[in-house]
Amino acid sequence: MMPSAAHADSAQSRKARGAFFTPPELCDYVVDWAVRDRHDIVLEPSCGEAAFLLTAGARLRTLNDGGHYGPGQLCGLELHEQSARAARLRLASLDLGAQIEIGDFFAANPAPRFDAVVGNPPYVRYQDFSGDARARGRAAALRAGVSLTGLASSWAAFTVHAALFLKPGGRLGLVLPAELLSVNYAAGVRRYLMERFARVRLVLFSERVFPGVMEEVVLLLAEGNGPTAHCELHQLAGLAGLKTVDRAGRRWTPVPPEGKWTASLMSSAAWEAYSEVASSPAFSTLHDWGETTLGMVTGNNRYFALSPARVAELQLSATDTIPLSPPGSRHLRGLTFGAPAWKALGKMGKSTMLFRPASDPSPAALEYIEDGEAANVHGAYKCRVRSPWWRVPLVRPPDVFLTYMNADTPRLCANRAHCHHLNSVHGLYLHPGMRRLGADLLPPAALNSMTLLGAETVGRAYGGGLLKLEPREADRLPVPSRESLLAASQVLSALRPHVAKALQSGRLLDAVRLVDDALLVGRLGIPQAQVEALRQAHANMSARRTARGADPRVPD
Repeated sequence: MMPSAAHADSAQSRKARGAFFTPPELCDYVVDWAVRDRHDIVLEPSCGEAAFLLTAGARLRTLNDGGHYGPGQLCGLELHEQSARAARLRLASLDLGAQIEIGDFFAANPAPRFDAVVGNPPYVRYQDFSGDARARGRAAALRAGVSLTGLASSWAAFTVHAALFLKPGGRLGLVLPAELLSVNYAAGVRRYLMERFARVRLVLFSERVFPGVMEEVVLLLAEGNGPTAHCELHQLAGLAGLKTVDRAGRRWTPVPPEGKWTASLMSSAAWEAYSEVASSPAFSTLHDWGETTLGMVTGNNRYFALSPARVAELQLSATDTIPLSPPGSRHLRGLTFGAPAWKALGKMGKSTMLFRPASDPSPAALEYIEDGEAANVHGAYKCRVRSPWWRVPLVRPPDVFLTYMNADTPRLCANRAHCHHLNSVHGLYLHPGMRRLGADLLPPAALNSMTLLGAETVGRAYGGGLLKLEPREADRLPVPSRESLLAASQVLSALRPHVAKALQSGRLLDAVRLVDDALLVGRLGIPQAQVEALRQAHANMSARRTARGADPRVPD
């Protein structure tokens, strides 16, 4: 007996091409929204085994009072021949007529002849979305004027290309990764959707709705001829909530349209509070305080970052090394990193020195360089492209360190040790005239619910639930303004030891509450209700992010 298509097509094969079968509740909801007239012509691109076509066929039959719909009203396209055969068999078994073609969706001519395009695009990450497939996808998106970077996953090009198949006023209903809301490479997609459609509805879920799959999803329901300035948001716990979505959603205006839509995850009260505080004189952005830059890239930290004991063992001279904040950021979770802490780390065997001869290497340094060449350290890319290979490009010590891979939230830590830093942390270089105030008071002042929520909004969630903040994202981080810190300097100075004590014992949220009460409410006069809304929104978004990392089903 021949195995069924579903069994012959292995889970590993489906994952490789980004095929994940869609829960019927999602198919039913999207199709019921998109297919409205008995004459509608419907396309499911990358149809797999026709989950949406089956629902669309039943929907068209209902709209035809149980009769048959016309030939050519139901169309599908599928690259995987085995899945296309299975789709035809499933449709035929229910007496549902459909045209299923085998081919690459990105190679298909986007003739605007469909009333509705529905489906669940293949989710292939950028690492695997490569070669000819990537080139075709980028070319397809470019037809609509959307230029995608090399980091874009397959769904981004798919979304744009799918919209080109719609008649004027048509409807696009897709199940997309929640990456749509947050990743930088989707900026062009977000702008395109706002310009192309008159109504953009987003249905968000706090629970994962694909069994066994870590990826969060969002339903994109877009229709009409744009542009529009706002989205309509519906936030649900899980699939059962789809029965209530037809009630009015919350209007939300992304500014700018291509900016991250992560803020859409906030409640109405939190978004109003966040918007009001962000636009007030009490807050500015981190970029108003200074420039955030990447740290030094060695090409081989094990070779270049040395402990004091190792420096002594190699008999390197004082001119062969410079002081370094050790790789990582665990030691930068307080308010200040000073010389005593730096020396203590060195005594513990941490790499607090960077091998970087200032001019002519000492005899001991020359010997160490020879050892590096014998171990082919100079063959690493970053070493190979610089001359001499052993001189790491120097980045001066920053005024403040900014952690950028965080389990909880990004931290600002004053660099009182005047150490250099590697690219495991960022450096903040404060503007002249703001250095003393910023180094003293910005680290504790930034531990407030507004800034923590802002970090969840402008940053990016990574595998394991980590929150990553790149320099351009850090520039947009909302922090108290210079005027606020000047006005609150005495309050913050008095509060500083209490905040430091809470951080030292790992009680971040206790430290945040201290700053909220003393600075946001007590000094800046932000209403307690707004602060509570910000605090709750941060708790919800942080829990949402970390829950993904805690799921034992999440693959490496």
